[in-house]
Amino acid sequence: MGLRIDAFFDEPTNTVSYLVSDTESGTAAIIDPVLAFDLRNGHADVSSARKILDAARDAGLTIAWVLETHIHADHLTAAHYIREKTGAKVAIGSRVGEVQAVFRDTFGVASGTAFDRLLNDGDILELGTQRIRALHTPGHTPACVTYAIGDAAFVGDTLFMPDFGTARTDFPGGNASDLYRSIRRILSLPPKTRLFMCHDYKSAGRDHYAWETSVAEQRACNVHIRAGIGEDEFVAMRIARDATLAPPVLLLPSIQVNIRAGRFPEPDANGTRYLKIPLTLHDEQA
Repeated sequence: MGLRIDAFFDEPTNTVSYLVSDTESGTAAIIDPVLAFDLRNGHADVSSARKILDAARDAGLTIAWVLETHIHADHLTAAHYIREKTGAKVAIGSRVGEVQAVFRDTFGVASGTAFDRLLNDGDILELGTQRIRALHTPGHTPACVTYAIGDAAFVGDTLFMPDFGTARTDFPGGNASDLYRSIRRILSLPPKTRLFMCHDYKSAGRDHYAWETSVAEQRACNVHIRAGIGEDEFVAMRIARDATLAPPVLLLPSIQVNIRAGRFPEPDANGTRYLKIPLTLHDEQA
């Protein structure tokens, strides 16, 4: 009896969602659920989220929380869908307003209003007999949160598996120094703490997906930030690496849905809902 963690991998977006449950009370939380989305035709479907809900139903669990580690830029969240199906509350870090503010004029959303609970650093959520502690871990985005539950921590995009490294910091409000300090905070947890990633991309030489590691393993082996790598070295590496990265394919659809906690924009007068794609023209000869 105690804490149970079930992982659900969405290969099209390389995202891992988690069903975290207190086996004594049957109360559960879902962390970073995915809403499948086909950019070519604008079709969204709930197949990934339904797998989690079906597993929860089969285990007799009551979903109390949907926890977002941050505003994702690479997939749409199924948080609102799960909220409608289960009555669960949707929570995210309290600095989400800083992310929403960047896109407020472009996509039209009021700060904080889409979420049921904005978590300050150190806030506690009850999950049956378990307690979830929110740790602010900014750097990838200002609003990134790590959720510590028992001997486990869910780190979002802050860390990847040790052979893949760390998150990019070139999104609005991202900061490599903040990321370094946030990761050091995570790695100050007890060495046996299990760390659960939000993504995996199979690093060169590894032929299987993986998403669970430990504080001790990250300290010893992370290719970007293992023990002995200082802040200046990390920041220089991160800035140089970020400059080579293309934007995520689903960046614009994801941002405008996820800052609304998974709600779609309101329909136009014709009854159809639309996502917006801001346009710019680059002319090197101008």
